Amino acid sequence: MQKEVPNISIIIPVLNEEDYIQRVLGKIFEHSTTTRIKEILVVDGGSTDQTVSFAKKLGVPVISSPKGRARQMNLGAKKAQGEILYFIHVDSLPPFGFDQKIIDSYTKGKKAGCFRLRFDTPSLFLGFFAWCTKINRPICRGGDQSLYVGKELFETLGGFDLSYKVYEDNEFIGRLYKRTSFKIINDYVVTSARRYMQKGMISLQYHFAVIHLKHYLGKGPDTLYDYYRRNIAL
Repeated sequence: MQKEVPNISIIIPVLNEEDYIQRVLGKIFEHSTTTRIKEILVVDGGSTDQTVSFAKKLGVPVISSPKGRARQMNLGAKKAQGEILYFIHVDSLPPFGFDQKIIDSYTKGKKAGCFRLRFDTPSLFLGFFAWCTKINRPICRGGDQSLYVGKELFETLGGFDLSYKVYEDNEFIGRLYKRTSFKIINDYVVTSARRYMQKGMISLQYHFAVIHLKHYLGKGPDTLYDYYRRNIAL
């Protein structure tokens, strides 16, 4: 008997993202090629701009959540009805046919994975780091690449660690690598370079590298957040 094709629940955590929410939702609608998207869940952490109203105008339900991306994504996962959870940042745009590519990978036994990355800028500096996302190692992962994971596996691992105010994607993906075979789908999510434009490309990439190093050396979530707050937060 042929197995039933799994459904996908798309989860987008947001906080004051009125400039990006319509664009990502529009691209999801435009680039989906199957009927297997069960739902799109926008999980709002207390926006005070037009983020929520813009999402609702497009017919997308909005879940209210306490602020914090790990908490927001966990809540979205709890509400989700699909067998596959697909987490995507509001300023990252999925490729054409992303849903079919996720389903193909999942049904072939790859219960977690992501896409490669491109920035929306011709910068050769950022282009190098985007190229590195083809390498299947935890150090080359990040939330901007989006993430799919089977809901059952997500729940088995306990979801995102709420003690992480930053680095929650990387910490969870690190646990995925230890538990399952992680798939890099050979297509590209296009993500905004806005933070690099605001903070400076070299400076921001340096600070990200320091956070990676601190985590590798065993520093806890409070230490990582303190460094982020002092050197990266706007």
